[in-house]
Formats: sequence, C-alpha cells, structure tokens
Amino acid sequence: MILGTAGHIDHGKTALVKALTGVDTDRLPEEKRRGITIDLGFAPLEIPDLGTIGIVDVPGHEGFIRTMLAGASGIDLAMLVVAADEGVMPQTREHLDILSLLGIERGVIALTKCDLADDEWRSLVCDDIRTLCAGTFLSNSEIVQVSSVTGSGIVGLRDAIACIARSVEKKRADDLFRMPVDRSFSVRGTGTVVTGTVWSGSVSVNDSLRIEPGGREVRVRGVQSHSKSLQQAMPGARTAIALASCTVEDAARGTNLVAHRDWVPSQQLDVLISLVDSDFSPTPRARVRIHLGTAETGARLSRLRPAEDGQLSSRLVLDEPMLARSGDRFVIRTPSPAATVGGGSIVDPYPLRSNKTPHREVVLLERLREILDEAGARGVVRSVLPIRTGAAAEAIAAALAESGAIIVGDLVIGRSAERALEEFVQGFIALHMANHPLEDGVSLQTLRAASKASSQVIDFVLSRLVESGAIEVSGSTVKPAGWESRLSEKDQALSDAILHAICNAGSEPPSVAELEIKFGSMTPVLVRWLERRGELRRVSEDRYYSRDVVEGMVESLRTGSASGRKYTPSELKDVLGVSRKFLIPFLEFCDKTGVTERSGDGRVVKGAVRASE
Repeated sequence: MILGTAGHIDHGKTALVKALTGVDTDRLPEEKRRGITIDLGFAPLEIPDLGTIGIVDVPGHEGFIRTMLAGASGIDLAMLVVAADEGVMPQTREHLDILSLLGIERGVIALTKCDLADDEWRSLVCDDIRTLCAGTFLSNSEIVQVSSVTGSGIVGLRDAIACIARSVEKKRADDLFRMPVDRSFSVRGTGTVVTGTVWSGSVSVNDSLRIEPGGREVRVRGVQSHSKSLQQAMPGARTAIALASCTVEDAARGTNLVAHRDWVPSQQLDVLISLVDSDFSPTPRARVRIHLGTAETGARLSRLRPAEDGQLSSRLVLDEPMLARSGDRFVIRTPSPAATVGGGSIVDPYPLRSNKTPHREVVLLERLREILDEAGARGVVRSVLPIRTGAAAEAIAAALAESGAIIVGDLVIGRSAERALEEFVQGFIALHMANHPLEDGVSLQTLRAASKASSQVIDFVLSRLVESGAIEVSGSTVKPAGWESRLSEKDQALSDAILHAICNAGSEPPSVAELEIKFGSMTPVLVRWLERRGELRRVSEDRYYSRDVVEGMVESLRTGSASGRKYTPSELKDVLGVSRKFLIPFLEFCDKTGVTERSGDGRVVKGAVRASE
C-alpha cells in the first residue's frame, strides 16, 4: 500500500515523513543544500497489524510538478500537507486537483508547523482547508494538527493513517503484472536496478519481463521492498528490481516493466476528460501534455465531444507511444503557460479507426459488447481484453459467458457478429452462383477475402453452416447444399461444339483464345465447366486437351521410352509426334503430374515399359 504526500513547497512534507518514519527522504546533495525536495523520496511506515505502508514524498515546488505527478501515480492514499503559518497556497490547490484527477479516494490532511501559529490563526487556516476540500475526496477527512519539531500530533496522524489504510481493498496478485519505473540506477555488483510501485500482478525472481516502450527483454535477478530481499513482490508495494540484460538508459523513468505479451504501447487513446480549469476551453487539435503513470508526452486532442457528467470525450493522439490500460487515470497540462487543466480515465488504449469515441463510463458487460460489436467478424484476441477493459481475466470470462460471446481459438466474436457473418456467407454464395451458374461453387479464397474475417472465424462459421446443412465444402470451393450446375440448351450445344473442336484437333488442340474467336465469350466458362466434369484436361494456361488424348499421349511416352534413360526434348518430340510449340507445354504438364521427372537438360519417363538400352 502506498501513501503519497502533496502540498506547497516548504510546508514541511519531508520533515513530517521523517517524524513519522525516521527516514530523511531528501537524499540528493542539492536537496540538502537548498532545503527543498527536488526528486521523489521514499520511506516505510510500519503500522501494527497492517504491515508496511510505503510513503512517496513528492516535491512541492511549481517547477517540479512533473516529478510530483510521477510520484503520485499508483498511490492508494494521500496526505495533503498544509503549513499552519502560511495556509492554503497555489501548489496546495494544484496538488489537490491532481490527486482528484488521479482518482484517489482516501486521504488525511496534516496541518504542519503548528508550533509557529496560535490557536486563532490555526482555526482560520482549518476553515480555508475545509473550503478548499469541499466536494473532493478529502471533504470529510480529519485535519490532524502536528509539529515535526516538537513531535506534537505525530502519534495521532499515524493513527489516522492506519484507520484509512485499513479500509483500502487489497489488489489482486493474479492480474497482469505492470510496474511504472520512477527511478533507475546502477549498483556495483548488481547492475541495473529500477524502482516503482507495482500497479498490478506480481513479480518473482527469475521472471522474464519486458521494458515498454522499447520491447527490451530482461530477466529479474533480485527483488526488494524497503531494503528487504523478497522472492516475490505483490501489487501495491514499493519495489526495487535488479534486472539483467539492460542498462540504466533502457529502463529510465517513464518506462514500464510488464510480463504479458499483449502489453503494447499505443499512440492513440480513447479517453474521458474532466476539466479543473474553467479558463481552459479545449478545441480540436489543441496541444497538451499528458501524464500517465511515471511517463509524459505531448498530445493532440481530437474528436472532442460532450460526454455525460460534464466530461469531454476525446481521442488523444500522442507524440510518443505510451503503455496504457483501460481505467488508468491521467492528468493533462498545458505546455505554456504550464498549468494543470484536467485529467480523466482511459477508456480504450487500442481504439479502432472508427469515428466513435466513448461518451460515458460503462460496466464490464456493456464494454465487452461494445468492443465485440466494433470488431465485428474480425474478432478480438481474448488475451488483450484485460488491457482493453481493465478487468481481471476471471471477471472477463464470466462476462463473456453472460454475453453469449463465441470463443474461436484465441479470438472472441460477438453472437450478433457470428449471425451477421453467417448471413453474409450464405448471401455471397447465393449471389455468386446466380451470376455464375456454370461454376461448381465459390473459391474459399474469394469468400475469405470478401468476408474480411480472420481465417479462424470464417472457418468456424463455415463449419457451423456445413453442420446445419446450409452449405457444402468440397476441396477449395463452397456452394449451397445440393447445388448442381446445369447448362441451358443453348450452352449445352455450345459446349458440345467446343468439345468436338478440341477432340478433333487431337494432340495439337486450339488455344482458348482461338476457340473464343470462333465460339464467343462463353468459351472460357464452358471449357472450365468441361474440365470440372472430366471431359477436358488443362495442360497449360491457355490450352485444354481431350481427356482421352492426354491419356493416349502419356501411354505413348511410356511405351516409347526406355526405363531409367534420360531423354532430350527433341527425342520425346519424335515419340509424341508433335511440334515444339505443343511439346514443351505438354512436357511441363507431365513434370507437374509426375509422368516425367526433369533431370538437367533432359527428362526420365516414369513407368516406361521398354527395357533399358
């Protein structure tokens, strides 16, 4: 469990953390010299019967808001710190806005430096704090008056923290592992070490992980939490991980450690935005900075639409890819002047190209139906659903069963998409057969391309239609059940004439182009029809032979050739008695059908009956 500090510069956050834990979180020489926090600091707070709460101490200076945002990511509780001698200040307000935008739901308020203000002044400051926090998650939180110098109120603050910490629900360890990196450094004898808060899932020694963005594969050499070595780190814990096969630069602040293969950085995010700055009126293509986890990048607002509860729906087009999950909270700031203007939640980290953007938050079942309807016959990879919905795999499995979704291999399709695809397949086949009545069916390749469905899904639908008796699949073609191609009297007479012309020509038949000049545009269709019925054999791209003629020519090759001897084309020309124009295409046909075997510049006739010479 993580508690994050928040508040204006020099309001005593670091001194308060030291009074609570005994740890000075200002570790940098510059911090010591200037007396202000510049980077994130961390300290463990031991609570009896509860364990260790990790405290993240963030800088309060306006110039370090980016660092504050990195530290505030992943916290479960907040401690808003206000100095009694100064009261509410600009960064007090901005930090509270940030905590609210990040979805923090529990916290405590610490009124520090109470030894520097009298009772009347402290009472006025408390009234200001109540006014500031009205309508926020801290509206009913206790204001604990403390002094880090005298130690007054420290025990009471620790008790208040323990009270709200006990109400925090534990995170699931069986979720997908992710840890945004907030520090990266090198330790002699250990190598690269990264620290962060485990957002979800768990990590163990020797696990294989990946750094995103970047995709670098790494191995976990060691795990620690608050300087204690562990075999496994659980969600919500401050964790240090020693990594093999990477440098400090590979795992800098802003990167993420993940384990699952479906974690992929995205450059477009569908989001819902709440504004906290009434002077900020976003327009399409407006430029902002988005802070998500410990990462930040520039972004452009697109597809802005009003949403429910006063929110805005938008698609964020990012300057650089970010790792995100549905439900993640983010903050947006204007680049100039630098100010926090809003934030919200990720609805879909992998949006499709459609013009639809979310207009409200929905329950898991409804969100799954939206995703499946949008994907249609393409389906959705099942393992990516926890990332696109933010739910655990177990909850998704139950919701899929309730929705009636169909699981095909590693894909999921909605019931409506499956029915629509069945109707499309039957309609496409029927229309094709109506337009091409002489064909035996539609090629599977043509049908797959027209359906725009994945091969897994289209094959599933075809098998369902075959089982129901609606269609038949034969080889590489599909047709309506019971379909038989039949010729009209006119077409029958024409096919007889074409067949007669080919048979009469014997071993040197006319090409399809030559036949088309004589018999018309139906010729190509009719010769294919005759081929499917076994009357003709296609020997080359543009030439068909009578079946009996082909069998006779093959027999001539075998009876006129010696077993095992290699023959040149000119020798086989004498055996077959045809010109070279017809010889070479016929020999290539024999190569394909296994009658001959090519060897260098000659051929061996398989099944030759003459004795070797």
